[in-house]
Amino acid sequence: MGDQWNVETAWCRLTDWLKANAPVSHASLLPPAPEQAIEAADAQLRHHLNFALPTELGDLWRLCGGVEHQYIEANEEEGEVGSGAFLPGGILLSPADALWPRLPEIGRSDWWGAAVVPWLTGDEAGPESGHYVGADGVGSWSLPDNLACDQPGYPSIAAYLDAVYRTLTEGPADAMGPDVPGLVWGCLIWEDPEAPLLDDALEHWRPVH
Repeated sequence: MGDQWNVETAWCRLTDWLKANAPVSHASLLPPAPEQAIEAADAQLRHHLNFALPTELGDLWRLCGGVEHQYIEANEEEGEVGSGAFLPGGILLSPADALWPRLPEIGRSDWWGAAVVPWLTGDEAGPESGHYVGADGVGSWSLPDNLACDQPGYPSIAAYLDAVYRTLTEGPADAMGPDVPGLVWGCLIWEDPEAPLLDDALEHWRPVH
């Protein structure tokens, strides 16, 4: 119950901040994932890879099943602002989307080097990179070269979410890497001021700190 409480507390604190400061990002949150979808993800991992769904990830999906980007009229032409990309690691994957890059193709062995599951990605079209969660914590992954997953940066999902919240409320702005949090059109978007990805929206983007 302690781990579940930690995830719920960290998530609710973060989403309360979104509601107050980035309402369009907050509107992107989907309802909790159906219990059947979480159980199915766990069953597939056990069947194909012989390990269970990380408990924290199941707890998070019971709070939010993913995101759905909201329509932003000012963003219509370029479409460069994704309202659901409010975490520095990208969007929260749904149970089905999280398993897609993780399960081996039929007839192939598992290429990943650890019992981990992707849960965030900034590469929605793939996904081919993002953040994973496993027994040792949260870290980064990318296909095909970084699948060892042996260098976690955070001990848990709760710790990651807490670090995001503390960066938003206390700073420093670059506490989680080169990308800093900023607001544009009611969305929380992380951007690297030295190498910005935003184009037309950049003139409207303002750092939180």
